[in-house]
Amino acid sequence: SSQVVTAAGWPTILFIRPPFLLHPLDAMSSAGGQRPPANRMTLQTFKGRLGGAQKGFRLLKKKRDALKARFQALLKDIVDAKLQVGTGLKDASFSLAKAHWANSGDDITSTVVERAKRPSVLCKLVAENVAGVSIPVFKMSHDPTKDASVQTLGVAHGGAVINACRETYFKAVTQLVRLASLQTAFKTLDEEIKMTS
Repeated sequence: SSQVVTAAGWPTILFIRPPFLLHPLDAMSSAGGQRPPANRMTLQTFKGRLGGAQKGFRLLKKKRDALKARFQALLKDIVDAKLQVGTGLKDASFSLAKAHWANSGDDITSTVVERAKRPSVLCKLVAENVAGVSIPVFKMSHDPTKDASVQTLGVAHGGAVINACRETYFKAVTQLVRLASLQTAFKTLDEEIKMTS
């Protein structure tokens, strides 16, 4: 506000609105733009724009909420999967040490590598749709018929221990694939949430 002293000596107070309190149309007209005509057609146009903007905002909010809910569920699954992978790899290393001991102390790694001709475990990348977002997921497939060359390993001694070791490693690989799938989905969801927010 500012004061102006009149001829009679009485101060007259003038109130001046700051620019941020101006109406958008006043600001537009003062900025050099033209004020839209005040008729029903313009009113309908602006109402249509407002309705479209509100609908778009609601849709984006629903999408963001769905992505965040899935994101929180993924966090819990990743923590569980990491604990399982740690335990599984520890058990697998211990079972490999037992297999070496059962095979009269000889290293069976080179024998296993020589006999492995074709992979029995394959991973496929498939897409899962969450609120319109494609999330990559790894699907593991196991073909037991391709393990025939390794079945006869340790027939003379230690065969049961070696088979138990193979089963333990198979479980560890399954958990690793699950963890890889969860972490890939986590990274994709994180980037999508950043774009949506």
